[in-house]
Amino acid sequence: MSHPSFSWSQQARALYADGALRFDPWAWHWAPATETAPADLQPVNACEALRALTGSLRLVPIAVIGPREASETERRIAEDLGAELARHGLQLLCGGRNGVMEASAKGHLEAGGQPIGLLPDGDWRSANPYVRIPIATGIGKSRNAIIAQSCPVLIAVGGGYGTMSEIAFGLHFDHKVLSLGDAPKMPGVIPCASVEEAMRLTAEHLLRVENQA
Repeated sequence: MSHPSFSWSQQARALYADGALRFDPWAWHWAPATETAPADLQPVNACEALRALTGSLRLVPIAVIGPREASETERRIAEDLGAELARHGLQLLCGGRNGVMEASAKGHLEAGGQPIGLLPDGDWRSANPYVRIPIATGIGKSRNAIIAQSCPVLIAVGGGYGTMSEIAFGLHFDHKVLSLGDAPKMPGVIPCASVEEAMRLTAEHLLRVENQA
């Protein structure tokens, strides 16, 4: 995977890579720059690039997955993660219930995001109080596959068999799967030592030059 050098132009409100490519934040697509590079280009890292693009990015969801019965440590990590996703202009999608799902939604909402909860139930009122957009699927645990298919990055915070199923689906769909805390250790999952590392890997994956989605 290529990790280009990013530059941001405040004047053009545009992100460039390696001085030759310009990023389309709605299509999440790099294309050759057709204009002369602006004079005010400043180097930025991937996380800074996402924050600069906030408000112009199409809201492709990022999943935070984990157990309903979460420890205090897991809830703290999930809340911090949800807040950082919002601060980076990224859309949170979670399972909409309690534990890690509730904590991540709380962090996201309180940091200015609009967390989506994809519920297994048929009644949107079963969502935790921090879900801004509840979607009642009525399909039970099958909604795990929808979460995994919908999100180019899944971040697990702790978890048991339910989380393992979402991880497995995510890997099956060839999506990036990261883990924090005591999340299940599975081949293909990238463990992260901190929320900051998870955000860096998420940003680098989303802004990779190969990204044509």
